Amino acid sequence: MSLFKKITLFTTIMAFCLIVLGAYVRLSDAGLGCPDWPGCFGTLTVPESQLAIEKAQHTFPDQAIENGKAWKEMVHRYVAGLLGLLILSIGYLAYRNKKSLKVSILVPFSLLGIVFFQAMLGMLTVTLLLKPIIVSAHLIGGMATLAILTYLSYEHFNENSKLILKKSIIFYMARFGLILIFMQIFLGGWTSTNYAGLACTDFPTCHGQWIPDMDLKNAFNIFRNLGQTSEGAPISLNALQAIQWIHRIGALTIVIYFGYFSYVLMKYKQLRFEAMLLLAILAAQLIIGVANLTLHLPVVLAVSHNLTAALLVVIITIINTKIKKQYA
Repeated sequence: MSLFKKITLFTTIMAFCLIVLGAYVRLSDAGLGCPDWPGCFGTLTVPESQLAIEKAQHTFPDQAIENGKAWKEMVHRYVAGLLGLLILSIGYLAYRNKKSLKVSILVPFSLLGIVFFQAMLGMLTVTLLLKPIIVSAHLIGGMATLAILTYLSYEHFNENSKLILKKSIIFYMARFGLILIFMQIFLGGWTSTNYAGLACTDFPTCHGQWIPDMDLKNAFNIFRNLGQTSEGAPISLNALQAIQWIHRIGALTIVIYFGYFSYVLMKYKQLRFEAMLLLAILAAQLIIGVANLTLHLPVVLAVSHNLTAALLVVIITIINTKIKKQYA
């Protein structure tokens, strides 16, 4: 169990880093740095020699070879591959020590299913040329992996400070909060993958309007390709405005809900630190989000927005892990 605990904690940290790295790869336009999968231009590395470059150009005549972007993408794949192997080892060790596990054996096994799902989405991201629903689902899969690993790590490292509640309202608020944060992350991913981050550049209005002109039908059609409507026409500014505006509404909902939730948690000694930490991360996320708009999405801030979203997943998962419902 000692090895299981150490590997699980290390894998949790790596999953967090991989989410940030993935955001950097996507936001620096390196997501298609390699036109194939799982290799890059037909090899397991990036073509560097003149002969390798000529061979790559012959095999992929329509793809420009940009080594900087290609290496970013391949480093991301290498780290993702290592994470997959670590999760496989977690599943094996969990099975070996199933009598000592503090969670259901289905929890570590579910990670194996998510890893396979993530690998398929990673392949489809390249082959379907960054189709928004695929990229957004890939983000959700990564966050789900982080949440489950956080739960596994916390259950096995935290020996006490659980909060057993007779009244279930806080229990249900915590569970619903986890659903809410994943919904908002999907909206954020949908905004980013549709390049709608700068559809409105002022705040709190959008081009001076409190409620801008919006094309909701095309904005949230999950079957369309990047930059197109379902009929293949170029997507309109009104659709992009709708995507960002709904994301803003979601952000406002998150701030109100978790602001109140943190206030409620303050009266419980076991959760006071987590409540203050949740408020701090929430404030940072709001500030970074507004700064992204006003400063026109600098990469460092855009990546930081993903980083703080991952931190929110971690802290909300920990809060959910600490709150237990008394059924008797």
